[in-house]
Amino acid sequence: MDSVSGQIALGVLAGVGCGLCLGWLLRGRFGRPLRSLAAGAGNGAGSEVSVMGESGEFKLTLVVRTDLKMGKGKVAAQCSHAAVSAYKQVQRRNPDLLKQWEYCGQPKVVVKAPDEESIIELLTCAKELGLPVSLIQDAGRTQIAPGSRTVLGVGPGPVDLVDKVTGHLKLY
Repeated sequence: MDSVSGQIALGVLAGVGCGLCLGWLLRGRFGRPLRSLAAGAGNGAGSEVSVMGESGEFKLTLVVRTDLKMGKGKVAAQCSHAAVSAYKQVQRRNPDLLKQWEYCGQPKVVVKAPDEESIIELLTCAKELGLPVSLIQDAGRTQIAPGSRTVLGVGPGPVDLVDKVTGHLKLY
């Protein structure tokens, strides 16, 4: 019986050791602070801050123009274009931010804007805050005129920054 209890104790110790090592590795991958998304995040450029923002989360907001009267499928396609464009942009420019957004579950929110002028104002505001933006222009093959600006992607970025740009808009 001493041999069996010794094996059990050894198994428990091995399990605890593996758990500690795994925790240490995950902490090293996800627990370290990352460079700020933008100098406008409240600290000077180049200072070490958490990219997580105040709430600890990220999101991508997709702003859809309602004056174009696009069908559901058209809106879905245009939002998909904006999401893919945002992803590719952040993948090139800030892969650490992309990892954090993916780790958060890649939250996306779709909101309404009344017209093109509103979209351009939001684009300017987002750029001033240093957020990634993706403005989609339609090719004009189906429902709307060629070159129409249909959807603006703001982010992915820290929720508190994205909400400074799009937080006042209603859900689509």
